[in-house]
Amino acid sequence: MRILCLGGGPAGLYFAVLMKLQNPANQITVVERNRPFDTFGWGVVLSDQTLGNLQVADPVSAQLIGDAFNHWDDIEVFFKGHSVRSGGHGFCGIGRKRLLNILQDRCIELGVDLVFETDVQDDQAITEKYHADLVIASDGLNSRIRNRYADTFKPDIDLRACRFVWLGTHKTFDAFTFAFEQTDHGWFAAHAYKFDDNTSTFIVETPEAVWKAHGLDQMSQEEGIAFCEKLFAKYLDGNTLMNNATHVRGSAIWIRFPRVVCERWVHHETIAGKDVPIVLMGDAAHTAHFSIGSGTKLALEDAIELSRCFAQHPAADQALQAYEAVRSVEVLKIQNAARNSTEWFENVDRYSGLDAEQFFYSLLTRSQRISHENLRVRDASWLQGYEQWLAKSAGQPAPPPMLLPLKVRELTLKNRIVVSPMATYSAVDGLPQDFHLVHLGARALGGAAMVFAEMTAPCPEGRITPGCPGLWNEQQMLAWKRIVDFAHRSGEGVAMGMQLGHSGPKGSTQLGWEAPDEPLPAGNWPLLAASAVPYGPTNAVPAAMTRDDMDRIKAQFVQSTRYAAQAGFDWLELHCAHGYLLSSFITPLTNQRSDEYGGSLENRCRYPLEVFAAMRSVWPAHLPMSVRISAHDWAPGGNTADDAVAMARLFKAAGCDFIDVSSGQTTRAAKPVYGRMYQTPFADRIRNEVGIQTIAVGAISEVDHVNSIIAAGRADLCAIARPHLADSAWTLHEAAKLQSRAVDWPKPYLSGRDQMYRELSKQKQA
Repeated sequence: MRILCLGGGPAGLYFAVLMKLQNPANQITVVERNRPFDTFGWGVVLSDQTLGNLQVADPVSAQLIGDAFNHWDDIEVFFKGHSVRSGGHGFCGIGRKRLLNILQDRCIELGVDLVFETDVQDDQAITEKYHADLVIASDGLNSRIRNRYADTFKPDIDLRACRFVWLGTHKTFDAFTFAFEQTDHGWFAAHAYKFDDNTSTFIVETPEAVWKAHGLDQMSQEEGIAFCEKLFAKYLDGNTLMNNATHVRGSAIWIRFPRVVCERWVHHETIAGKDVPIVLMGDAAHTAHFSIGSGTKLALEDAIELSRCFAQHPAADQALQAYEAVRSVEVLKIQNAARNSTEWFENVDRYSGLDAEQFFYSLLTRSQRISHENLRVRDASWLQGYEQWLAKSAGQPAPPPMLLPLKVRELTLKNRIVVSPMATYSAVDGLPQDFHLVHLGARALGGAAMVFAEMTAPCPEGRITPGCPGLWNEQQMLAWKRIVDFAHRSGEGVAMGMQLGHSGPKGSTQLGWEAPDEPLPAGNWPLLAASAVPYGPTNAVPAAMTRDDMDRIKAQFVQSTRYAAQAGFDWLELHCAHGYLLSSFITPLTNQRSDEYGGSLENRCRYPLEVFAAMRSVWPAHLPMSVRISAHDWAPGGNTADDAVAMARLFKAAGCDFIDVSSGQTTRAAKPVYGRMYQTPFADRIRNEVGIQTIAVGAISEVDHVNSIIAAGRADLCAIARPHLADSAWTLHEAAKLQSRAVDWPKPYLSGRDQMYRELSKQKQA
């Protein structure tokens, strides 16, 4: 093949090396606009894992790169006059110029043609000049090629909220160092790491509003750098900060990070009568925020994957399709983690109320890719000390975070696990059956701190399906009381929660295993909602609620609350999410009212708040109440995370103890961005901005997830749904995997407990 790499950064150079190794007959040219061995920037970071990938791909260049690396294991954070440090993180730093020099030398050694000082204005003309069969668009962040063929690549570029400047210093840090300094206008963060024997990278980052408040947008380069030197003087030990971007004028050295995502990575163009694939690679295809150090990693791994695909697929089209399919998925995972990390640094003020110890843990786990047990592998001693700090216990092993108790009002929960409300469609005329006793009773024996009944309707028309339970009469109350009494008697201190909700526009539908959200074939009942907006094209149009409707349903919620107290429930939750009745008021997608219950968010929340206040007034004062919200509608024009914060403030002011943070399901047009713990960032933001305790829900399926969420202060409880359907004793079994005895098993099951601990211990030692 004749291969043309436009851009002589890590992606283009390394791909040239690998393809020349794969077939020395390949004619490969790398065209770069800069001079030989010239570059901008300071050091780059790679993980031990990436070094392993390089070793497999090309041991020679991997050895050269490895020999030039400065390796460190520790991360140290300076925050509010304290420093916290842990080890085992395994990073390497190398000067960007040194890395490029190694790859350039390797290209020359293998016979790759390097063409410097050539600024390509027309990719088609240079493709024709070199008779290329394949063009690699490795021309960086501001890729001309990506822009020229934007209709194919469909780039999405998101400029993030912080300004940052990439500097260097001769202060050599012996750990990957994060330093946080607060000014009158807000927080600045420094990311610093050594990349050669006498130089470190020193990145300064701050929200744009803080940057402007200090007048940095009006300062010269020299003034801005002097400001940073003064602010971070205590960490520099008299060393200056250096800038090598002298080609940039004034405050333009401070930039906003552009997150780049491309829908497609391969474009076909007819050039000189020949079909030529043009392939994005590196920053031209994607970016990931520098706070997880993945830009160079992604570029090198792009090159590895494309060369691998050419080795595995004889047809070029097949190779390119495989490359795009594999890398787009892998990169998206990194970009999702990078988004979490980016948002953490954009919102340092959100976490500034944490103690230094928890702030450090939150920083380490900010991307949600590093988990609690992964930290134990990295630095078991530090994590054990942190667990003891979190549990406020000294001199004895602390329980894992998931098993820490929590007091809410006068109720003490024995740990942080909640069995989610999960519809079972097994009631008859709203009456709980023996199934509910067995189902909820089994989970009450399973070790969780609290078991929620499924969403329960305050009136017959408030059910989702004919199989959903209710709490509108005494017979139902007594059936629930039977279940609650059993749990309290046998569940080793378990609490029982009741979730009350009215289905609204999503009512009168089929059972979950039939056609969920679709209307009943016969016997439908009339629906109510904030406005006459159906949930979907096949659902009935609900009637917009009148004042009389509001008063009647509020009274029904109040009566159900009284019944819940009589049944002995320990916790009450009001369902204001997922497109049900109260949710239909909150989301602007379904609330089209022109009265005082429509328009602004405050108005849209008015009726749900009235219902909550009426329920709270009759619910026992010593027992907690929570509200479940949809923190994001995941649809254009709907509520966003900003609105969720405002909702939480309103419910907190009304006396709510906890926000149960879900998202979506308010419209069929919703397009959630799924992933593990994908809703936890909403709970995190509400907890740490509003100052109200939260329940995290959604794709939390492992004990590691729970421990990380609780230990980082992202939420106070974790609601586990599907895992509890598969395993009623999920909490007990997960504690056993950790070999923690800080959980009570039902006495009739103790012999099974002991055998499980023995077997799991043997497996761990094997």
